Amino acid sequence: MSAIGKIPENILLLNALDVIGETIIIADSSYIIRWMNSEACRLLNEVAPLYGMTDCEAMIGKSMDAFHENPQYQNQLMKKLTDTHRTRITIRNKVMADIVITPIMSNSSEPEGYIVMLMDVTMQAEEQERSAKLIEKLSIPILNIWDKTIALPLIGNFDRNRTNQLIATVLMECSEKQIEYVLIDLSGITEFENQVRYQIQMMNDTLNLIGTSCILVGISPKLALSIVQIDSKTPIFSTAHEGLKHIIQLQKK
Repeated sequence: MSAIGKIPENILLLNALDVIGETIIIADSSYIIRWMNSEACRLLNEVAPLYGMTDCEAMIGKSMDAFHENPQYQNQLMKKLTDTHRTRITIRNKVMADIVITPIMSNSSEPEGYIVMLMDVTMQAEEQERSAKLIEKLSIPILNIWDKTIALPLIGNFDRNRTNQLIATVLMECSEKQIEYVLIDLSGITEFENQVRYQIQMMNDTLNLIGTSCILVGISPKLALSIVQIDSKTPIFSTAHEGLKHIIQLQKK
């Protein structure tokens, strides 16, 4: 659908683009940067030193090729553009952004220039930290399986940092939701070493302090031989089904 209406004579188009709040850059048909709004200038003031430039003003008149590792590929892509192109880019391994390139088409269906927008801009370090936190959160799956009961499948290796994070997360979950039972599934643990045994015991003791009971399930014959040092008061079952049946019986009393 074509644009409709008429821009009031007292409103300049470039001023309108400047107050949008998005990072907007305009390049001509030869990919030379001709204009950028104040938001783009603010961002590119931080990026400019990565390319040996003093500030955003130094980018005006520069070819977009100067900012690409493979200008030839970029030029081929730009020539073929007839509609909006969106991709994820990394700038000098420091800044990550979604770049949106839209050709400004003439009446003869040839691009007169390009509007380039950088969106969702984050520093690489921030992105890595965000990803690490997400992975950390996903590595501690907590499943609500019954009234006031959660299941905690343990998978992989557990060092001190991961154990501390695990205990803190489970402790918060139990405290906020008044959880009575935590069913700890050990079927994903291949070897029950002393360190793992100590960490399980520490979790058990910590949760007991707030009135939450631990139940261990998923015990293989191999693990059964090395688990005997766990607190004898902790119920142990070979399957999660048996552990859950035990919990249901306790709640009926």
